Amino acid sequence: MSDTGRRGEAHAAAWLERRGIRVLEKNWRHGRYEIDIVAREGETIAFVEVKTRRSGPGGSPAAAVDHRKRARLALAAAAWIRQHPRVCAEFRFDILEVVNAAGQPPLVELRRDAFHADG
Repeated sequence: MSDTGRRGEAHAAAWLERRGIRVLEKNWRHGRYEIDIVAREGETIAFVEVKTRRSGPGGSPAAAVDHRKRARLALAAAAWIRQHPRVCAEFRFDILEVVNAAGQPPLVELRRDAFHADG
């Protein structure tokens, strides 16, 4: 992972915590699959994919979460749920975008329930 990605994920976790969203896991792995952040907001578990970009052209960072990436996240989330059978909650997939502009604080946007495991 690049320095930009590492800084973006650290910033994302702190951003979530400041908003009362409890970070349960960072960079949770199951085989070759990974979830950037597993968080709890109320009674909901959020599987959060963090996408960090420098400012400039190139479109929304969330656009990088294509069908293949979504399928891998769904497989990882299913494994997390199997390993945590006592967690009784709703589940969702979020994308958290971090855009770094030179000389300015990062811009953050959380896209709650950005996609569903079935597509």
